[in-house]
Amino acid sequence: MLVVLALTVLVPLYFTVVTALKTPDQLGGRGFALPTEVRWANFADAWTLTDFPRAALNSAVITVSAVALTLLTNSMVAYAIARNMHRRLFKGLFFYFVSALFVPFPILMLPVAKQTAQLGLDNPAGLVLLYVVYGLSFNIFIFTAYIRSIPLELEEAARMDGAGTWGVFWRVIFPLLTPMNATVGILTCLWAWNDFLLPLIIVSDPGQATLPLVQYVFQSQFQTNYTVAFASYLMAMAPLLVVYVLAQRWVISGVTRGAVK
Repeated sequence: MLVVLALTVLVPLYFTVVTALKTPDQLGGRGFALPTEVRWANFADAWTLTDFPRAALNSAVITVSAVALTLLTNSMVAYAIARNMHRRLFKGLFFYFVSALFVPFPILMLPVAKQTAQLGLDNPAGLVLLYVVYGLSFNIFIFTAYIRSIPLELEEAARMDGAGTWGVFWRVIFPLLTPMNATVGILTCLWAWNDFLLPLIIVSDPGQATLPLVQYVFQSQFQTNYTVAFASYLMAMAPLLVVYVLAQRWVISGVTRGAVK
């Protein structure tokens, strides 16, 4: 089963790599065949056509801001709910947030686009806020389960030493959330970096376009420049691969620790 699942990832990745190294003339043959002539110029063309440094910087600023604000706000909300679940108000808030998981985004897409334009948030700042808000339901769900597994005795000991609620959260709870923060952080990072729909309907200035938006330049009504497009996809994928390799240990730890009490 693991081999089969691994192939579902490795096969498309292999196809992407070999396509990015081919010339347009070689696309007419077998798609999985190795290139007979390696064309490294595809990467240079992708760099120029998409203005890659500017688009990558836009995506990086939005992604880093969304991850930082998500970890800061979502963990605080989850902590307040987890420690007050016995109260009707907080229990109702928990189910209210979780219920948002069942609301399809296309239903809200047009009202959100109009509202952000009216508020002057049709820019990267508004995009960051939307990533934080739309990730709230899932993040609260997993944060709350993890926080409730943390013994209350740790907080009581801190309060006996004179720590208030803020002190308990920042000195006791937040450091213990490191594995879960890594999980939430990398999921938010993947979403914000790869997202196409939200930037498409929110960002109005072409100079603030993200990488998925500028990569749309390779597609037209009558043809698609596959070789350069796949080279651009590989270039956009590289930073996320580095992030995942560095953070995978904390991601796996966060998933396993949040699964059981």
